[in-house]
Amino acid sequence: MRGDDESQGAVFSYVGLEQRVPKDHPLRAIRRMTDAALQELDAQFESLYARRGRPSIAPEKLIRAQLLQALYSIRSERQLMEQLDYNLLFRWFVGLNIDDPVWDVTVFTKNRERLIEGEIAEQLLLAVVEQARAAQLLSEEHFTVDGTLIQAWANRRSFREKPDPPERGTGARGRKLLRDTHESSTDPEARLYKKSGAATAVPSYLGHVVTENRNGLIVDALVTQASTTAEREAALAMTDRLRRGPGSTLGADKSYQQEQFVAGLRGRGMVPHVAQYEPNPKWVNWLTHDERSGEGFAISQRKRKLVEKVFGWAKQDRPLRQVKFRGRRRVDWLFRIVAAAHNLLRMQKLIPA
Repeated sequence: MRGDDESQGAVFSYVGLEQRVPKDHPLRAIRRMTDAALQELDAQFESLYARRGRPSIAPEKLIRAQLLQALYSIRSERQLMEQLDYNLLFRWFVGLNIDDPVWDVTVFTKNRERLIEGEIAEQLLLAVVEQARAAQLLSEEHFTVDGTLIQAWANRRSFREKPDPPERGTGARGRKLLRDTHESSTDPEARLYKKSGAATAVPSYLGHVVTENRNGLIVDALVTQASTTAEREAALAMTDRLRRGPGSTLGADKSYQQEQFVAGLRGRGMVPHVAQYEPNPKWVNWLTHDERSGEGFAISQRKRKLVEKVFGWAKQDRPLRQVKFRGRRRVDWLFRIVAAAHNLLRMQKLIPA
């Protein structure tokens, strides 16, 4: 049974806790936008919980607590509960009165699967993006895509040979690759991967985002298993979901300079603004003369640094450097929560009080 979120659109019974938060504190604006987004998800929450039985912790409070964990770089949910026990600012943001007991940390574990099944993280990010659109903070024409390596909660030594490998591999002409013959005993969905030639391959996933070029806000996010083609495949999948105008552009780095990807963007009515290699016989550039010489191409390449700021913020002292979840679905859940937290933090600076 779904628990009541007393703070959703209501006044705290302990009014002094509300008054202790400075009026110009950034969390006030973030809390206001979070409440508006969660109100949009009320119907989804109702469908996830039974109408009878013992009341659970309100899902709105769990989501706010997870946003706090991303905003304040709290390493674990156990540490989050410890801080929630004494931090009055955190209590106010989550919706707890000063004398309310904090929850057991297992509450997150028990409710996470239910929220993942209901695609709550995806809907939360979408609701936050819609608020940014209503405030005219988004560009509907110019976007940037990029991916980052997310180290999995597994070790290289945990990879073992599969007991029943497939007869035909996933490589070219059915060649068997390492992912076809071996898997981690700790996290079977993680794959050994490296983003650069000088790095060491580690068990990992790939996180992908599409940002708009006006303010660098994330408009879509996705986590996939690591592979050499995952970034381009995820980029095309996310562009299919974009709300965009005619003649929109998509900027990207050189790893997206590939014939099928560029052709896929053109087929979707988007202008590819993909960084190019220096002329050489080994690496071919697939952009036309008009696409590479237009003024918009240079602007897209300058704006491309905004997506790097997203990854820098999300991985520095935050849970995306090495996730503590196992399985792609759980990592994807965390990735979208962090993306929503990033947007909320940016929007409270961009929207006037």
